[in-house]
Amino acid sequence: HLLLSHQEEVPRSERKKMYRSAKYLCLSLLIMSSALPRAHGLRSLAFAHGPSMLLGRVFSSKAPLSLSPASSSSSSRIPLRTSPPPPPRRALSGGLWASSAESAPVEEEVDPGAVEGTDLRILKYPHPKLRAEMEEVTEFDDALKQTVKEMFLIMYASKGVGLAAPQVGILKRIMVFNPEGDQKKWLKEVALINPKIVAESEGTDVEEEGCLSFPDMQGKVRRNKWIKVEAQDVKGKKIKKKYDGWEARVFQHEYDHLQGTVYIDRLDEEGRKGVQETLDKLIEQYKEEYGDDYAL
Repeated sequence: HLLLSHQEEVPRSERKKMYRSAKYLCLSLLIMSSALPRAHGLRSLAFAHGPSMLLGRVFSSKAPLSLSPASSSSSSRIPLRTSPPPPPRRALSGGLWASSAESAPVEEEVDPGAVEGTDLRILKYPHPKLRAEMEEVTEFDDALKQTVKEMFLIMYASKGVGLAAPQVGILKRIMVFNPEGDQKKWLKEVALINPKIVAESEGTDVEEEGCLSFPDMQGKVRRNKWIKVEAQDVKGKKIKKKYDGWEARVFQHEYDHLQGTVYIDRLDEEGRKGVQETLDKLIEQYKEEYGDDYAL
């Protein structure tokens, strides 16, 4: 761009050197670029005709080289394939995930009720099991595998990306998640047994979260940007992982459930005030159905 804008001011001898340097820089950038399609566009032009032709087109005119998609009326334009829109954000723990304005749209939460293939149900605040102490898993048997399978059924039915065992009334240190929230992308599924956080970033960020155990509310929650985790898989094998960004937030949300912590505990004063009316209604509904055995 500098050569194009100031080529009249640059001496011919210097222009030649700059042209040569730019030629190889351009080729290197084209090779490394993952934003351009492999089979056509600028990359195929560079490979088929060499960087000299590409830069020759730039210097043949003072007008900038267009990277718009090609049309039938303009054969001089180089096509650039556009990416599809990002998939919608899914729910945490079957709840609402509301990300920043720059992120993808949010899918509404769903209370799945009865789900085919399992008798598990989502527990709602202030059910005491949401605050109970979790037990370590010691038996890595078929029953554990079946529990994990049924937790995934509930998670997907809730349009969620993660679920913790206490949310379905199981007082064990078990969590499942799929950062894609898509049952068809089962290779992304993660089941962690007896997880623990062994390291975390100093840096944090704030995003809105929600939870199906707390319907019709959401609030801004601060989380670490990355975490290092030790856990076991369903066979009892020890594993170590590092999660960052979106996956780190999903893990931390579910991990909180295993600690007896729920997302409203992490709301600031203003956020708590914003959901208090809804919390009061949930408490009254629970008392009418189950009595006074609850935990705030």
